[in-house]
Amino acid sequence: MQNPGGLEHKERMPMKRTTILLAIPVTLSLLLSACQPAANPMATSVPVTTSEPNAEPLGEAVVFARDETLYAMGDQWGPPSHWNPWNGGSYSIGTVGLIYETLFVYDPLKDEFTPWLAESETWIDDTTWEVKLRPGITWTDGESLTAGDVKFTVELADPNGAYKAGLAFQTIWNHLISVDAKDDLTLQFKFKENPPYQQIGFYLMYQVPVVPQHLWASRDIADITGGTNLDAVGSGMYMAESMDQSRAVLIRNENWWGVDVFGKAPAPKRIVGIVVPNNNVGLGLVLQGGIDLSNNFLPGVASLVEGGYGIQTYYPDPPYMIPANTVQLIFNLQKKPMDDVNFRRAMAYAINVEDIAQNVYTGMVKAADPTGLMPAWDKFIDQDQSKELAWSYDPDHARQILADAGYKDVDGDGFVEAPDGSMIDLKITCPSGWTDWMTAIQIMARNAGDIGIQVTPQYPDYGGWLDALRQGTHDMSIRNEVQLSSTVYAYYMWIFQHPLDTVSTAQWGNYGRYDNPEAFALVDQLAGVKIGDDAAILEITSQLQKITLTDLPTIPLWYNGLWSQVSNNYWTNWPSSAEDAPNHYLPTEWRGFFNMTAGLMLLDLEPVRHE
Repeated sequence: MQNPGGLEHKERMPMKRTTILLAIPVTLSLLLSACQPAANPMATSVPVTTSEPNAEPLGEAVVFARDETLYAMGDQWGPPSHWNPWNGGSYSIGTVGLIYETLFVYDPLKDEFTPWLAESETWIDDTTWEVKLRPGITWTDGESLTAGDVKFTVELADPNGAYKAGLAFQTIWNHLISVDAKDDLTLQFKFKENPPYQQIGFYLMYQVPVVPQHLWASRDIADITGGTNLDAVGSGMYMAESMDQSRAVLIRNENWWGVDVFGKAPAPKRIVGIVVPNNNVGLGLVLQGGIDLSNNFLPGVASLVEGGYGIQTYYPDPPYMIPANTVQLIFNLQKKPMDDVNFRRAMAYAINVEDIAQNVYTGMVKAADPTGLMPAWDKFIDQDQSKELAWSYDPDHARQILADAGYKDVDGDGFVEAPDGSMIDLKITCPSGWTDWMTAIQIMARNAGDIGIQVTPQYPDYGGWLDALRQGTHDMSIRNEVQLSSTVYAYYMWIFQHPLDTVSTAQWGNYGRYDNPEAFALVDQLAGVKIGDDAAILEITSQLQKITLTDLPTIPLWYNGLWSQVSNNYWTNWPSSAEDAPNHYLPTEWRGFFNMTAGLMLLDLEPVRHE
C-alpha cells in the first residue's frame, strides 16, 4: 500500500501495455438494490486494447475468457505503476508471493510453515543456519534460481554492504555475519552469538522475496527501492502481463516449478486486479457479478451473504471475517502538540471506539486490547499491568488531563490552545474511498472536538496519504500495517522501527518517529529469543507494553477484519471455516498474504461451468 517512485529499469521479459475499459458501469440504482436478490449472473467480457512496448498501438480488442480469469479487488486504490517488491506499500497485485517468492509460506491459522523455494532449513550448530533450496527452479527468463540469488537478496539490506538499501529487514544484519552460498542449492547464514531467531522466523523464512541477481545487481539504490520494474522476472506461479490506469493483469507461468511439487497449477489463467476508487464502487461490481474475490470493506455483508448473490464469507455468521490486524492512531511526534504525552493520553480517553465498532462496522469488529496485540498473541500480554495502565472512553477525564497539562481555551472559541498559547488546528487522514475509515476518522475528529481539540478529517489520495506517512509530514492518521504473523516480534518492530533515519526507506512502521533507545534495545533483545520460549518472550513484551501504555507512541483502536467476500458464480472451492471446506487458507489478494497461504488458495480453485 505504498507510493511508487524512483527510476524505471527494464528487465528481459517483454510486457504488454494495455488500455482496458470496464464493460460494466456502476450505477446508483445497483447500489440502492444491495438488499435485493441477485439475478442469474451474465458472462462478463472485458475489452482490452494492447500493444507491444515501443510499438505503435494496434487497437486490437482482447477479451479475457471469463472461466479462465479471476477478477479481484481490494488492494489497488490508485492506478498501478510498478512490480517492485521493495516498494512495499504500492506494488501491484501478486508482486510478492505470485511473481517473487519467499523461502517458505506461513499459515497463521495453523501456525505452520510450508517449504516453498526452500526444501528444508536446519541449525547445523549454535550460530549457523542452513537452507537447502529446491532443485530445478528457474526464473521466467530461463535462468536458474540459485543460492547466489538468495545471498544477493539478503545482502541488499546490509547497512555496511554494497547497496545499503535501508530495507525493513536490515536489522537482521545487527546479528548476521555472512551469507555463504556453499553450492547452487545450499546457503549457510553465519550469525553472532545469540542469533535473532524471531527475525529469522519472520523476515528470512517468509517475508523476504527472492529476486534474480543477474537482473538486479546492476541497479542503483533509487532503482532498487523505488523503480518500476515493469518487465518483472520472477520465479512464481504468475507473471506480470500488463497494467494500465484501471487494473493490473497477471498471467499464469506455464513453466512454474510448483506444478511438479504440488501436482497442479493455479486454476485461473489470469488474475486481474481492479482499481476501485472507493468501497461503494466495489459494492456495485460485486452485485453485478464482475468480481470474484473482493477484499474491500462492504457494508451490509449479511444482506450479501443471504440475498441470493452467490456471495460467501469465511465465516457464515458474524463476525464473518478473520481478524487480520490492529488499526492504530499514528501521531507525528515531530510536531506539537503530538510530542506531548499528555495530549496523546487525552486523545486515548477521548476516542469512542465502541461507537465506531457498532455504527461503522455494525459489530463486525471489536475494540483492540490497549496493548494492540491481536487475540492470537494474548499469551504475550501482561494482563495485570494492562488492567492497571489501560484507558477507556472517558471524555471528562480527557478534559481533565488537558487542563492539568496547561491546555486552555484562551480565546473562547470552544477549542483549547497549547500550554505555550499557540493555536491547535490538526488534520487526521485516511485514504479517499476507504469509506469505513473515512467515517471512523469523522467520529474521531468529533470526539476530539468534544474535549476541545480542533481536528479536521481529510481524505487524500492513497499515494499522497502514504507518502506523507513515509516522509513524516502528516499530523495524525490511522494505519493497520501489522498483519497476522508468525511472531509478536513483528508487531513491536513495527511500533519501534529503528534506526529512525531508515523509516522512509524501510516503509514499515514508526511513522511518528518515536525515539526511545530503551524500547529499541528491548525489541533487539526480543529478536534473539528462541521460537517457543514463551516465558522469555513475555518477560520482554511486558516491558515493551509498559512503554506503549505509558508513553502512547500510537493508540490501538480496533481489530480490522480480513475483509473477504467471494463469489461462487465463476469460481468455487473457496477457503471457508467449515470443517468440510476444501481448505482453510486466507481468501485475500492483499499485499503480504500470498506468502501466507493466499497463493495456495489459487491451487484449489475450480471454475464453474456455464452452459
